[in-house]
Amino acid sequence: MRIRPWAIVDPPDSRGLRRVTIGGETVGSAWSPDELRKILGRSGYPEDTDLDDPSSVFWRGGDSRTWPDRAWRRRTAMSLMMAGLLVSMAFSVVIGWPDASGALTFAQRVTGALFVLSGVVQGVAATAARDYWGRRYYRASGAIVLLGVFIVLATATLLLSLWLEEREYTHHIWVYMPLLCWSLWALSLLVREKSWECVPHPKKFAAGVAATALLTAVSLAYSTMYQPAAAPMHFTLKAEFGKAWEDRNVPYVHVPLTLYMKNTGGIPVYIVNDIYRVRGRGAEYSSGEEDMTTEWRESVGRQGRSEGEAELHVDRLRYTTISSGRFSESGSSLDVGQEYSMKRVFQLPRDAGYDTVSVEFQISYMRKDRGKLDVEDFRLAHPSWEENSGYHCPPAVCGEQLIYRGRVRHNNNLINVTRKPRYVTAVWSPRGRFISSISSLRFDYSGLGDYQEERREQERYGAAKARADSEVSVAELLASAGV
Repeated sequence: MRIRPWAIVDPPDSRGLRRVTIGGETVGSAWSPDELRKILGRSGYPEDTDLDDPSSVFWRGGDSRTWPDRAWRRRTAMSLMMAGLLVSMAFSVVIGWPDASGALTFAQRVTGALFVLSGVVQGVAATAARDYWGRRYYRASGAIVLLGVFIVLATATLLLSLWLEEREYTHHIWVYMPLLCWSLWALSLLVREKSWECVPHPKKFAAGVAATALLTAVSLAYSTMYQPAAAPMHFTLKAEFGKAWEDRNVPYVHVPLTLYMKNTGGIPVYIVNDIYRVRGRGAEYSSGEEDMTTEWRESVGRQGRSEGEAELHVDRLRYTTISSGRFSESGSSLDVGQEYSMKRVFQLPRDAGYDTVSVEFQISYMRKDRGKLDVEDFRLAHPSWEENSGYHCPPAVCGEQLIYRGRVRHNNNLINVTRKPRYVTAVWSPRGRFISSISSLRFDYSGLGDYQEERREQERYGAAKARADSEVSVAELLASAGV
């Protein structure tokens, strides 16, 4: 008969797992008698070994009936831990991937990459949770799970703090609010079990966690605060009249107009709206005996307008729109150093009664490093006079207008998951109506929106306007045409 080495079963640890040693060598650990028999079978013991036979098995800290493991409790904790880490992993990738793959600035790409990397760490932590609540083949599995839970807690806290700034409903709140509660439960469980005790170098591990948190905080601060402020916008806009010429076949003078635009700043932009408008000015001239401001006040009062020019010899100013149009397509991009020019010709009657002709050229833009505009939807014009356009308004009330509207997404995806959707709206009409706004509100013809919200969103997305104008006397234009 072959003599088998003595099998020694150690007392159960805190989880109820009992180590099995044969011949001074650890051959495994068991949660139950069935698992012990499998271990003994691999070491040459017969399947029907009597576990209570002291010649075969020596028990320390109990006998063959001492198995304190609560499998359902252990597996429930493991399942909940893995589920929370996997959900947070997917959410971190959802947050970080758009920035990592498509952000305009390097800092925003780094921030997105850090979120993707944190998702990878949480995925590893979910795998480590299976080992930690299992047989713990890897000493660092508990510390890895603890790191993953810290990341979930930090991410959920950050998202909640951003959400509290404006408290807007978004369906993402049903992800990070439960994750915040879950992370608090998971952290308390791991702290009670002192999951970090098996780490070979706990101080180095803590230093690595602190360095990662610091790098993430610096990247977020740089991408959301410093980088937008470090790159101001500059444009060169020009609107100039050329030499006019006479058309002998009609009683008009043809006047060329040149419009020019160049992005001289450091950030590409979307052109949200633009308009050029040529106006002729008529006036009545006086001897200038009255005070200039008195004359201007009377002129404004008669016209019922809040604008006007103060000139000593000019009274009763009246303006007539001669030509109006668009310079570029709504939603078009203007990259750094890119320039566009356009030439137009308008007709000026020889006896129109204007003393000067002026052109006003305006654009409204949005920085591309702050947001991404859904250009395909935004470029679709919605005429206000068409009943099926979705933006119908009777011409007698609103006149004839074109409305452009499209979704805008912030380049820092943390903003997108903690805010309601934002929309860019542009209104254009040949009479000179020129409106651009960014808001979460529905489109309203009354124009009575939330002014504070619109102003805040314009600052957030870097939306602003630029303008150029020019004026020339009609006498000079007629002289250049030889009239």
